[in-house]
Amino acid sequence: MKALIQRVSKASVSVDGEVISSIGTGLCVLIGIKRDDGVADMKYIIKKILNAKIFEDDKGKKWNASVKDKKYEILCISQFTLYYILKGNKLSFHRAMPAQESETFYMNFITELREQYISELVKDGKFGAKMEVSIQNSGPVTLEIVSQKTSDSNVENEEASD
Repeated sequence: MKALIQRVSKASVSVDGEVISSIGTGLCVLIGIKRDDGVADMKYIIKKILNAKIFEDDKGKKWNASVKDKKYEILCISQFTLYYILKGNKLSFHRAMPAQESETFYMNFITELREQYISELVKDGKFGAKMEVSIQNSGPVTLEIVSQKTSDSNVENEEASD
């Protein structure tokens, strides 16, 4: 499982020209689900989304507060293209979980995130729809979190820093 986390001043998602979700200050999180992802991957990603110190604290110290600390909003968008492979110039998405299975997984992810945080502060797009996502980055600050220890993970010594 992969999360591309962006710190935002505001973000919204539209389907067919109509805004279906929007947030103010917080995080816009693009979620990629891989074929073999499970509950442990989901819990790891949720923990990192809620606890990554990417905001200033109340004293102005940078990188010292999480979305959870600040009680900011989170907008999640399912994005299977995060698990692409480029074969020459052609994209392949065979590493991504199939649509029906990933929809259930994604909805379970949203439910779990809402249970672990403040439900009304967690928004999402429309699974499987062609969406327009408007993001006003703050910083910009963008993090990629990968759930399994792989060569493309950007989290070092995760046990020591949890």
